[in-house]
Amino acid sequence: MQIYSAPIRDMQFVLYELHDAAGLTALDSFSEVSRDLVDPVLAAAAKFSSQILQPLNLSGDQQGCKLTASAVSTPDGFKQAYQQFCQGGWTAFCCDPEYGGMGMPKSIHSMVEEMFCSANLSFGMYPGLSFGAYHALHSFASQQIKDKYLAKLVDGSFSGTMCLTEPQCGTDLGLCRTQAIPCEDGSYLITGNKIFISAGEHDLSENIIHLVLARTPESPAGIKGISLFVVPKLLDDEQGQASLANNVLCTSIEQKMGIKASATCSMSFEQSRGWLVGELNKGMQGMFAMMNRARLAVGVQGLGLSEVAYQAATAYAKERLQGRSLAGAKYPEQAADPIIVHPDVRRMLLTMRAYTQGCRAYGAWVSQEYDYSNHHPDKKRRQAADEFVQLSTPIVKSLFTDLGFECTNLGMQVLGGHGYIHESGLEQYVRDCRITQIYEGTNGIQALDLIGRKLPYQAGRYLRRFFHPVQEYIEANIEDPEQAEFVQPLAKAFSRLQQATGRLAQVGLSDPEQAAAVASEYLRLFGLVALAFMWCRMTKIAVAKVNDDTTGFYAAKLTTGRFYMQKILPQSSALFASIMVGGEVLMALDEEQF
Repeated sequence: MQIYSAPIRDMQFVLYELHDAAGLTALDSFSEVSRDLVDPVLAAAAKFSSQILQPLNLSGDQQGCKLTASAVSTPDGFKQAYQQFCQGGWTAFCCDPEYGGMGMPKSIHSMVEEMFCSANLSFGMYPGLSFGAYHALHSFASQQIKDKYLAKLVDGSFSGTMCLTEPQCGTDLGLCRTQAIPCEDGSYLITGNKIFISAGEHDLSENIIHLVLARTPESPAGIKGISLFVVPKLLDDEQGQASLANNVLCTSIEQKMGIKASATCSMSFEQSRGWLVGELNKGMQGMFAMMNRARLAVGVQGLGLSEVAYQAATAYAKERLQGRSLAGAKYPEQAADPIIVHPDVRRMLLTMRAYTQGCRAYGAWVSQEYDYSNHHPDKKRRQAADEFVQLSTPIVKSLFTDLGFECTNLGMQVLGGHGYIHESGLEQYVRDCRITQIYEGTNGIQALDLIGRKLPYQAGRYLRRFFHPVQEYIEANIEDPEQAEFVQPLAKAFSRLQQATGRLAQVGLSDPEQAAAVASEYLRLFGLVALAFMWCRMTKIAVAKVNDDTTGFYAAKLTTGRFYMQKILPQSSALFASIMVGGEVLMALDEEQF
């Protein structure tokens, strides 16, 4: 039985005690977004998630999507839930008020997205793709295209996709073969095949707006010849209603390991009418804007699944009676003790808890800086925030999803044999989470992005946005006796990260392959230090408030923070050792020997 209760108290702690979300009201764009508004919004999202979305999760996984005559039907209840989703204004949540949006901050939107992902990841992908399409059009499309499509995307009557991948090109989009032939009226005829298109076809919205990468006949080869086009499933008739087929067909849907209620489609474009978005041959500019936001959203997917798996495992561990505590019966009146008394079960639960709450804290920091990067009046502040977001994007995407998969597996392990069967719902979380490590750029690609683009940018300019506040915090708190047990482990791990960074900078110049060989380990080391920084800051708040707290919230924060520092952060030593050894052994085996 799947259960979910949104962790609103922890979200409020992260937003208002750790990161001072109230400060966003100083920005003109968010002047009315006070806590008096945010708290009811979070409560409404929690209610919608637990009462509408979560009950459809297991049945949606069992039923999946169906393809008939190029039309895709979503599982029972999804269409009605989507209508309620739109009516509740959730499709408009983070969108421009000029087009009917609510104009809420990204930092609040991320919390809402986490709830939807915890409750029903497959469902959440449909509006998630639409928001990505909205964002790309809002940033790069002509005013005419904006006026035509944005309001429809905002109210949910239209949905959106991103069509990148082709059978011969995934990561290397320069191999794209889809053609765009210019027409005299300024439109283009798009012909080609795309695969792995999430939400490419479904029955939730009136129309589907595809953002398609293609190349014109005169475009240069490779990535420099890629353009971005908006291609609607349906064109307008004489009355201005979207009713005319545009030769956009779903030829198949994938039979997948997980997210089965999300339609993953192969799409065929046969001289489909489309319009250029942005400049010719600069399509990757718009697509990367969409992809970078999507990568942050995928990180939130991993976080959401970590949370719901933790809740299910904790509930089971408190109820399942097996054996006795090694220290003596804790519940002698019962036939056995609940398994939560056993140290190894507690190890698994605390690992899930420490990773989940740490990721929520770091993700909220990144999303708040995203808000500042787009809305702060000071150009330098916007630039500094953007640099931090750029640095953090591959870390959030990769770390959160790697840890999400680890946490969902731990949750299944807590349930034992019951976790392995479908009815419990835990095995679904494992299957659903596995894709998050793959799509929107595999986690290995994220690691290469971190060491190949983000670290060397302007001699480490991006790095300063993380390194400087960590160093300042350590220097300000290292002598505090109440913080010593937290700050000292952070200082040691941070020193390792600095040394590893220097090593990569040196090796990368002379032998990029050697740096690439340890990229994934470096990203994990960076991520562990980032979470340690969050735990230091969270425990400092908890120390100041624990004595006046009757709920146990701050005491639990302190214990979880200690667990992270004592039991998880030591992984940084092994990662550091492996990074410093280098990657020669990876390249030593001849290809024929594999």
